[in-house]
Formats: sequence, structure tokens, C-alpha cells
Amino acid sequence: MEQPDSGAEPAGAAGDAAEALDRPLPDGVRRRVVALVSDAFGGLTVAELPPQLRQYARFTPSRRARFAGNAMAAALEGDPVFRQRIGERLKEGQPELARAVESGAPPAAADPVDVAATAYVLRPAGWVKLVAAAGEEAQRADAERADEAGRRELERLRAELAEARAHTRTETERLRAELDAARKEAESLQRKLRSAQSDVKRGEAALRRSRADADGVRAEAAAQVSAAESETRRLKARLGEAEAALEASRRATREGRSVEDMRLRLLLDTVLEAAQGLRRELALPPVSVHPADTVDAVEPGRMSPKDIAARALSETDPALLDQLLALPQAHLVVDGYNVTKTGYPTMPLEKQRLRLLGGLSTLAARTGAEVTCVFDGAELAAPVLLAPPRGVRVLFSKPGVTADELIRQLVRAEPPGRPVVVVSTDREVADGVAKSGARPVASALLLKRLSRVS
Repeated sequence: MEQPDSGAEPAGAAGDAAEALDRPLPDGVRRRVVALVSDAFGGLTVAELPPQLRQYARFTPSRRARFAGNAMAAALEGDPVFRQRIGERLKEGQPELARAVESGAPPAAADPVDVAATAYVLRPAGWVKLVAAAGEEAQRADAERADEAGRRELERLRAELAEARAHTRTETERLRAELDAARKEAESLQRKLRSAQSDVKRGEAALRRSRADADGVRAEAAAQVSAAESETRRLKARLGEAEAALEASRRATREGRSVEDMRLRLLLDTVLEAAQGLRRELALPPVSVHPADTVDAVEPGRMSPKDIAARALSETDPALLDQLLALPQAHLVVDGYNVTKTGYPTMPLEKQRLRLLGGLSTLAARTGAEVTCVFDGAELAAPVLLAPPRGVRVLFSKPGVTADELIRQLVRAEPPGRPVVVVSTDREVADGVAKSGARPVASALLLKRLSRVS
């Protein structure tokens, strides 16, 4: 069926301007209008619907009436084209009622609410009077239903009242009989009570005498117990102090011995490997010189030894880091976020950590050096669930401690003479670790070396 042009004014527009409701639609008429629109809604295409109603196109009629009732009522009132389309669907569904309403002579047996809803949608001449008359009729019907319900409720309450009165009389007689029996029983109990009270008074007098004797014995026993408890607490306190002092002494001795043994063993390994590395670096042959060989003389066929030339390296040459890590027992300490924010600052912190640790794991496997990567714990919003890669120790600083301070603690923990390399661009960190005997290098140097590894 050909639809009217949305830009053309419908035939009923002039009538709408001439007639208008001076009060809101009655509730019954409004519900019937929303139901009519919801039922006719499914016969329209999405393009024929007002923009604010298109989101409800796939709803069932009942869901449309429940969720889009206000929107459909507003569109019906403010959009003549939409109202005309709903009217056409209404004429197709209820042609007899629609013709009767448009002719101004609705059937007398028709529901006034249906007549008013049809008149509101089709807007024939005099539709305002039809809506008003339907509202008055609906109000009268509601009032009659309310009166009838009130009468039925009143009759029900009267019947309940009569039943309650009869039940009350029966219950009152029963309670009076029970009260008489209770009074007689109370009089008997009072006599027994007076006799029992006499016995109780005699027993209380005897009990007071027994209590006085017991209080004296209890006071004496309490004094003895208190003195014993005081002595016990004093002895326990002295014993606890002695045990604490003994345990502190044992712990201090044990920890001091283990730390010093570890430091001495590590330093010894460092010296031994340094001597072996120096021997390999200088290509020294086995010792074959004897004291007699130092005498100044000329031996036939002897040539003077040649010097081994050494090439100086730049501070930005990645080979410098290789030389440092080739030292015996070398320990590489990395300022994690200083390196990642220098090399790839735009990545999220989690991806920065994973990328750096992956490169350090490969570097540790190739060089055999001890590698420790330190991150600032203040950057964490929650605890990090991270499995450290093979060959790399991962540390986060505690609350209130910066990564810089943790790096300085790691350097101070190493024994003098062990080669320690600290990677950080932070000048304060570099100067601090240099004073402790470590070798600082720039973050860019490690990034260049890791780019070769990857």
C-alpha cells in the first residue's frame, strides 16, 4: 500500500488545530490508545516509524506497550503522519467502528473507551467531545464498580463482626471459668508459698553462717595463690628474657657466620676466576722461568716477547658491556623502569617489564653473568603476578623504598672486589653506586646490546 509523503500535512491536521483537549486523556482511554498503537506498530516498516520509536520495532506488542508507552503516546500526539498511519491500520482492523466514529454516530452498544480511543486516533469532527464523554462514562463505571465493591466489602465485614462477637462471648465465658480455677489454685499456692518462705528464711540464716566461714577460708587461700602467682610470673618473665637473649645471640651468631661465609666464598671465587680470566686474557704460558734464567746473559736463538695490543672502547659501544660481563663473577643490576621508559615509553608497564625481562634472560644465558632487575614498587596498583624468567632475579621495592635505594642496597651487599655493573641513566644512582665500587653504564648501552640479542 502506498504510504503518504512524510512532508505533506495530513487531512486531519486542520481539525487538530481547531480541536484540542483541555485536560489529559483519562487513564483508561490512554491505555487503550497505547494498546492500539502497539498492535498497529508491527504493520509499519522501520522507515515509516518516527526516529524515537525505531528502537522498539522488534519488540512484541506487550513489551512495546510496557516500555515504549510514553514514547508512542508522544509520537501519536506530535506526529500527524504517524497518527494517520496508525489510523489506517485501525481502519483495517476495526472498519465498522472506525466508520461509525468518523460519521459522528458511534454505536450505542460499543465500549465508550474503545470509541474514545478510536476518535483520538482518527480525529474526526467532534472527537474532543467523544473523548470527554468516554472519560466521564469510564469514571461513572469506575465509581459504580467501586460502590459495588464497597457494598460487598461492608457485608463481608458485618458478617466477620457478628462472627467475632459470638466468638468473643464464648471465649469470655471460657476465660472466666479458667480465672475462677486459677484463683482457687493461687490461694492454695499462696499457703504453700508462706510455708516455703519460712523454710527459706531458716535456710538463708544457715547459708549466711556457712558463707562467712567459707569467705574466711577463701580469703586466706586467695592470698596464698596471689603470692604464688606473683612469684611464678616473675620467674616466667626472667625465663622469657633469658630465652629471648639466648635465641637472639644464637640467631646473630648464625646469621653473621652465614653472611660472612657467603661473602668470603663469593670473594674467593671472584679472585680465583679473575686470576684465571687474566691469565686467559694475557695468554700467559705455564710458568717455566727459574731463578737462573734471570741472570743477564745471551742465549742462542732467544727472541724478546711481543706485547698484546688492546683496543680502547667507547662508552656507547655495546662491546664494552660484553667485556664487563665477561669478568669473573660479574653481577649485572638493572634499573628496570629507567631502561624501559628510555627504550619504549609508550608501551603499558606490564608489556615494558615482559619485553625487558625477555631480553635480559637471553643475555644472562649467553654471558653467564648474574642478572638482577629492580622495579619501583610505587608504580604498582596491585601485586604483580610475574614468573621471573630463567637466569634473571626480579625485585620490586617495598612501600616507602624507591628502586634507587634498593639498587644501592644491592651494591652495598656485595663484597669488595666483585665486579658489579649497574645500568641506569639516573645520575644520582650512577654516582652513588660508583662510590660503592660498582661500574655504572647508561641505559642506552644496554638497549643497544639487547637489540643485538633479539
